Amino acid sequence: MLRLLLVLTLTLAASVQAAQAIDPAVFMALERAQTAQSKGDYAAARKALDGASAKPGSNEEALLWRSRGYLAWAEGNNRQALEWLDKAVASGKLDEQLLAGERLNLARLNLVEGRYAKVVSLLGSANQADEEILQMLVQAYQGLGQHAKALPLAERYVQANPKAGDTWLQFLVAGNAELKRYQAAERWQQKLLLRHPDQVKAWRQLAGLQQLAGAEDRALATLRAAHTKGLRFTEAELDNLVALASAAGQPWQGAKLLEGMLASRLLPSNAQRQERMGMLWWQARERTEAAKIYRQLATQTGSAKFWMNVAQLELEQARWQAGLDALKQAERAGAERRRVREWREWAEGELSFEREKQIASAH
Repeated sequence: MLRLLLVLTLTLAASVQAAQAIDPAVFMALERAQTAQSKGDYAAARKALDGASAKPGSNEEALLWRSRGYLAWAEGNNRQALEWLDKAVASGKLDEQLLAGERLNLARLNLVEGRYAKVVSLLGSANQADEEILQMLVQAYQGLGQHAKALPLAERYVQANPKAGDTWLQFLVAGNAELKRYQAAERWQQKLLLRHPDQVKAWRQLAGLQQLAGAEDRALATLRAAHTKGLRFTEAELDNLVALASAAGQPWQGAKLLEGMLASRLLPSNAQRQERMGMLWWQARERTEAAKIYRQLATQTGSAKFWMNVAQLELEQARWQAGLDALKQAERAGAERRRVREWREWAEGELSFEREKQIASAH
């Protein structure tokens, strides 16, 4: 399709070439090359161009470079096309009516070849109200890793075109999320959701962004709203939302979200999820909540590992006797004796010191 557009570009430019004061022999060579190229006879087109000569620095030389560039592009030789078209545009000899189109085509080709800085250079002064130009600039800035420059362009286009395609909104969601601008990403995701209210993925992504923004209450409300609408998430999808919070360094929010999903029965409770919630509370330094969960698990399963977790959590809160009691349960359940002994010696030493302080203060 792109090659067809190039042929059309050449055809439309022929009348402009004819209007320029150029050497008749070069003009005829350009016409023959264009006719052959439009028929797919690239060898004949090349022969016509090779047979023409032009003075260095002349208009004719620039037009020959231009035609050689489009021929190379039609043949799929993008790098050669870039070389010729770049020379033609840089020559300063092309008619002003041609130049804007040439710069746009050169930008298209540079984008295909991943030469993003060149695309930005070529389109910096172009009409940025044009959708294709904006798309190319956004892609180029993305390729350069400059999301902060790409986002304002995309926002400007969407604000001017409220019915812009979903791809624009999706980019605004992803770009803002990449920059950790989660509230902005959430705002654009809500617009996508308005377009696709029955799409489970749209609801899930909104909840994920709200979770990353630290608004686990809104994330839970979003999941409940979707559930009320009759939409259903898989257990894996909901578990992944909790994992997302943990990976983002937000254990407190992850624990609250998981707690809410279990309480709302969006997720069925099981030992694995209870253990995850306990670990998230522990990571969030909410040791009382974590100890409560691990104590329940230890009582239900008799697991030495869970009793050791209870012991450590109690000792981290300077609850020496509760920690010692949990260590006794862990030892009975088969915990490693050396490890139990190390924790017990430390706890007994701290408990003894605390009692001595109490006796001393009483006197």
